[in-house]
Amino acid sequence: MTESGPEPDRGLFAYRLEQLFATVTNPTTGKRYTDDDVAAAIRASGGEVSSSYLWKLRRGTARNPTLQHLNALAGFFHIPAAYFVEDELAHTILAELKLLTAMRKTGVRDVALRAGELSPEGLDAIRTVIEQIARLDRHADPGADSDTDGAQT
Repeated sequence: MTESGPEPDRGLFAYRLEQLFATVTNPTTGKRYTDDDVAAAIRASGGEVSSSYLWKLRRGTARNPTLQHLNALAGFFHIPAAYFVEDELAHTILAELKLLTAMRKTGVRDVALRAGELSPEGLDAIRTVIEQIARLDRHADPGADSDTDGAQT
């Protein structure tokens, strides 16, 4: 997977599914879900999917999930099934997931809570400082994550 989107041989569905696995964590453990976790939860809710099939979907070797699989995955990750096929929706959801991932970090959460006490001018100043620091960090580490989420529009 590249920063700008799916690897050509893997496909957009695999990329979007992998993004869910990479960003959505188990609220109980704080760890990423495994193929086994997701398959077991889907089966427990009445669906049918194996962990090996999920692995194939994530790697792009299985490319034609059924509507039932799409709905089961969407239900598990609490997103609309259209995420897998609609570019604009996928872009929005991936941006929200990126924000949630950042918010999980204690320092970010603390800053966000304090930001609620600031005036609009204060928020603009903080936003400017954060953007400048992010640019410096990206410049210092060219391999760092960029502002793109990889959704193709």
